[in-house]
Amino acid sequence: MRHVWVGDRKGSGVFDADLDERVRSSAMAWLRAELLRTPDGISHARLQDFHFEGTRLALWSQRGIRKPAILDAALAIQTTYSNRPDQRPYEDEPGPDGLLRYKWMGTNPNAADNRALRVAMELHLPLIYLVGLRPGLYQPIFPVYVVAEEPELHQFVVTTSEQEETAWEYASQGEVELSRRYLESVRSHRVHQRVFREQVLLAYGSRCAFCNLGHRELIDAAHIREDSAGGEPKVTNGIAMCKLHHATFDNLLVGITPDYRIEVRHDLLEEVDGPTLQHSIKQLHREKIRVPERRIARPDRELLAERFERFMTAVA
Repeated sequence: MRHVWVGDRKGSGVFDADLDERVRSSAMAWLRAELLRTPDGISHARLQDFHFEGTRLALWSQRGIRKPAILDAALAIQTTYSNRPDQRPYEDEPGPDGLLRYKWMGTNPNAADNRALRVAMELHLPLIYLVGLRPGLYQPIFPVYVVAEEPELHQFVVTTSEQEETAWEYASQGEVELSRRYLESVRSHRVHQRVFREQVLLAYGSRCAFCNLGHRELIDAAHIREDSAGGEPKVTNGIAMCKLHHATFDNLLVGITPDYRIEVRHDLLEEVDGPTLQHSIKQLHREKIRVPERRIARPDRELLAERFERFMTAVA
């Protein structure tokens, strides 16, 4: 059995690496299987039903940082869902370099939860990040790593991919702008974009707002205001679209009015090019898109107006 000495830990200072690895690999394998079963997210109740070698070992904790008694380091962290991110109890947001900042529990650096996350950082252990999609429903992101601590701001720096770890190396050397440019090149790997997709698909029932296609693997979360133009990764800036309609929307072949009606570019309406164009695009002209039942998840009308103005300029 392998053991590692962790010099500043209380107690014996002996860390059981084999046990830790078994727990983490088992938990992540279980999560992969659960996501195949419920790709739209996992309930907090189900997250408490993980069993390790016959013993229940909850992955979700109301406290936010989860350290099971059998481990010496944190296993999972979470950010709760909020319609208003600024009203969350903890502001877990990207820092100036674009990497996620995860707040301490409270302001005491020696609080048990903060110590547990610090040990995970010191040993570079993989963690599970549970991101709230709606009350009681979470999207697990894993593995993530704590790569640094910013005590003066009461927070840790979290990365979610090898690319982000490279970006952190740039940032820690003072190359913040280089870090941001590097992250831009790997944007699809970032947590907030992955969560944005899950929140949008959840709001639309994993169906295209244009044609009602329900094959989840063919559905994208289309931005109204593009990410590159400062569009926020929130559900009201997104619309679920199949890949065909996403491409037509992105290329300004169709537009959506602020009252949710589809406008097809006039040159396409006049074009004759077979059944796909006729039935999949032209036939949608002046039809309304499907919107979520929950008003709070529906597309932002001001963003649609901004985007529709661009569409009209392209049509002119």
